[in-house]
Amino acid sequence: MPIRILLEGRPGAGKTTALRRLAALLPTHAATGFTTEEIRQSGARVGFALETLAGGREVLAHVDLLGPPRVGKYGVDPGVMDRLALPSLRSAATEEATGRLVLIDELGRMELACTAFRHAVEALFAAEVDVVATVHTQRDPFTDALKRRADIEIVQLTPANRDVLPGKLAARLQQPRTHGGPPSHG
Repeated sequence: MPIRILLEGRPGAGKTTALRRLAALLPTHAATGFTTEEIRQSGARVGFALETLAGGREVLAHVDLLGPPRVGKYGVDPGVMDRLALPSLRSAATEEATGRLVLIDELGRMELACTAFRHAVEALFAAEVDVVATVHTQRDPFTDALKRRADIEIVQLTPANRDVLPGKLAARLQQPRTHGGPPSHG
């Protein structure tokens, strides 16, 4: 049975940092997916960039983008999701992906503004692939539905555990497992 983990944390808890550390602890090319990063100018946050684990990077949201869609003060470019995030997510969900790991940072309002991304995430959670995704603590119909699924483990990420959690997750994800057996609770 695939491992499906939602790393849930408040803004600033270190979700992106934890996911990047997890990716760095895994063997090269063991995972696919993306992270997001704040764009700052003169100390102020002005946007977010999306960066694939393969190294592609583009501006996902920015105060200077008009949108639509808009999330708060940011205009979002859904084309970034189409060009960078979706190809690896779709291939992981549709190909023979036993043992494959997908890392997603994050299942947030900007990313979920892209309908095709929501569909790709649903396909991933239906496939035989391991998924670790970061998610905010605030309520959202899409993420609330994922959090209610019996096959999903919610792990709270806090400043107190963010430094040790990536190592624990990496060790767990690299343990040999038999697919189709009972889930591991280690």
